[in-house]
Amino acid sequence: MNPTFFGHPRGLATLFFTEMWERFSYYGMRALLMLFMITSAEKGGLGFSEETGGAIYGIYTMMVYMLALPGGWIADNVWGLRRSVFYGACIICLGHVLMAFPYMETFFVGLLLIAIGTGLLKPNISSLVGELYAKEENAKRDSGFSVFFMGINIGAFVAPFITGYFGEKVNWHYGFALAGAGMLIGLVQYKLSEKYLPPAPIETDRDVSEQRKKNARRLGIATLLVGLFVIALVTRVLVIDPIWLAKAFVYIIVGCTIVYFCYLLFGARLTKQERNGVLSILSFFATSVIFYMGYEQQGSSLNLFALRYTDLHIGNFEMPASWLQAVPAVGVLIFAPFFAWLWLWLSKRNIDPAIPVKLSFGLLFISASFFVMTGAALVVAQGQKALPGWLIVTYVLNTFGEICLYPVGLSAVKKLAPQKFAAQLMGVWFLSLALGNLLAGLLTSNMSNERIQQDPGVMVNLFLFLAIGVGFAGITVFVLSKKLRFASSRVVAKI
Repeated sequence: MNPTFFGHPRGLATLFFTEMWERFSYYGMRALLMLFMITSAEKGGLGFSEETGGAIYGIYTMMVYMLALPGGWIADNVWGLRRSVFYGACIICLGHVLMAFPYMETFFVGLLLIAIGTGLLKPNISSLVGELYAKEENAKRDSGFSVFFMGINIGAFVAPFITGYFGEKVNWHYGFALAGAGMLIGLVQYKLSEKYLPPAPIETDRDVSEQRKKNARRLGIATLLVGLFVIALVTRVLVIDPIWLAKAFVYIIVGCTIVYFCYLLFGARLTKQERNGVLSILSFFATSVIFYMGYEQQGSSLNLFALRYTDLHIGNFEMPASWLQAVPAVGVLIFAPFFAWLWLWLSKRNIDPAIPVKLSFGLLFISASFFVMTGAALVVAQGQKALPGWLIVTYVLNTFGEICLYPVGLSAVKKLAPQKFAAQLMGVWFLSLALGNLLAGLLTSNMSNERIQQDPGVMVNLFLFLAIGVGFAGITVFVLSKKLRFASSRVVAKI
C-alpha cells in the first residue's frame, strides 16, 4: 500500500514541507529587511534613508516575481522540475549564509541569490504538486493545492516570531541566519524524501537531448555574465543608484507591457472574442498593479510604522515590530476557508459575484485598510503612539483583499488567455505583481522619519492618498464590471 499524506500522494508531504520552510525563510527575512536597512550603523543596521531602503526593497520583491519567468524556462528546457527545485533551494541557502555575515557586500549578493533561487524554486514546486495527480483527478488536485497553500501560510506565520525576535532583540544577522536555517531544513527533507515525487522523464529523443545541452550552455553563459555583474558591483567598479534603478525598472516594465498588449491587440491576428479576453486581462493587470502597490506596504512603510510609531509594549515586554508581519498569514489560514465556502454558497444560488466584481472588492478592502491607517497616522500626528490594533485591523483587511483578488485573477487569466498565448499572459500576470511590489517600495520614501518629525501630515497624506486612489480604482472597476463581465463571459463561452 502506497503511503499517503492526508489522503493525498506521499509526495505532497515532501513538497508541503519544502515550501513551508522556503516561505519561512522568505517571510522571516522579509520581516527584517526594511528595518535592517534603515536602522543606523551604530545599532547594527545599514543606515540607509527610507527612500534608498524602499527602492532596494522594491527591486528585491520585484525580482522575486520577475525571475519566476526564466525559472520556469530553465525547468522546461534544461534541468527539469525536480532538479530546478533542488538547485533553487541550494541557491537560497547560499544567499542566507551570505546575509548572515555583517558586511554590506555580502548582504547585497545574498539578497540577489535569494531572489534568483526563489525564482527557480517557486514556480516549479507548484508544477510538481500538479504532477502528483492523474489528469482526470481534478477535484483531488484542487484539494491537494489547498493543503499545499496551507504550508505556505504556516511558514509565513511562524517565521516573523523566530527571526524577528533574534533579529531585532539580539543581532540582525542572527535573524537572517535563522531564516537560512529554515531553508536548509527544507532542503534536507526534500532530498531525503525525493523518492516519493514523480520520476523525472527519461529523455529518448536525441534532438531534444541535444537542444537541452545547447540550452545548458546558454544558461552557463548567462550565469557567467551575472557573476561578472555581481563582481563589478561588489568591487565598486560599477556603482548604481538603487533609486534610479527602481524608477528605470518602472519605465521598462510599463513600456514592455504596453508594447506587448499592442502587439496582441493589433498584430497577433486574434479573433474578436480573443481580443475581448486580452482587453479583460489588460484591465485585470492594471487592477493587480494598483492592488499590490497598496498590499506590499506591509513589508515596507507599514513595517516602519510598527517600528517607530506603534506602542509595542505588552506589560514590561516590548515585542519586536516584525511580529506584526505574522498577522496576514494567520488571516489567510482563518478566513480563506470562509471565503471559499462563501463563493460556493453564492454560486449554488446563482448570485456568485462576477470576476471583475471580486477584483473590485479586493481593491476596496485595500482602500478601507488605508483609511484605517489614516486614523492611526492622525493619532501619531497628535504626539502619541498608535496601538497595535490599528495595524492588525489593516492587515486583516489586506488579507480579505488578497483572498478576493489573487486566486480569482489567476483563474481569470487562465480562462481568458488565447490558447497560443496562455503561458505568456500568465507571465504577464506575475509581471503585474512585480510592478506593484516595485511601486510599493518607491512609495516608502514618504516615510522619512526626519520629514515626519517636521510635518506629521506627510504620513497622513501618504495613507490618505493610497486610500482614496485605490478606492477610486476599486469603484471604477465595480462600475465597469458589467462591460468587463460581458467581454469575459463571451470568451469563456467561446473556450
